[in-house]
Amino acid sequence: MSGATGRLPDGERDRVVELVQQAYADGRLGQDELERRLGLALTAASRHELATVVADLPDDVVDLVSTGGRITRKGDWEVPRRLRVESEYGSVRLDLSEAHVPYAVIDVELWLKYGGATFILPAGASANADGVHTQWGRVTSKVPGRRRPGALHVRITGELPYGSVTIRPARR
Repeated sequence: MSGATGRLPDGERDRVVELVQQAYADGRLGQDELERRLGLALTAASRHELATVVADLPDDVVDLVSTGGRITRKGDWEVPRRLRVESEYGSVRLDLSEAHVPYAVIDVELWLKYGGATFILPAGASANADGVHTQWGRVTSKVPGRRRPGALHVRITGELPYGSVTIRPARR
């Protein structure tokens, strides 16, 4: 989380709440600690206050970085809860259709200067890319934008000044 103070960006509080809930589900927090941390997360007035709620919890972020090459993940691969993808001139293709995804919701942060990103989702999955900012590109989604109970949901955020994002279901 960047910045120590200021208005909390949309979704940031939700991500902290999910981290706390996941820590409880994994057995790292007891019921009392879950309730205490959720209360702190829901009443936090700054990024700093929000960050302290989860400062001691593992973040499970994987960084995929390339300067000019293509970043591709397909087949049977382990998808982390959070992916941070950064590329100066390359493209990104993340195929989740055969991947092992142990989470109901995953977050992907894209930082692509020139180049696009393609997401291929398993049947029934949904994705929200409202947090993606482009200048000369576009965001195209062929999957539902609202989360569906019991199905994978992918939240995509980031900046692509000269690139586009395509989200589609796997072909049968």
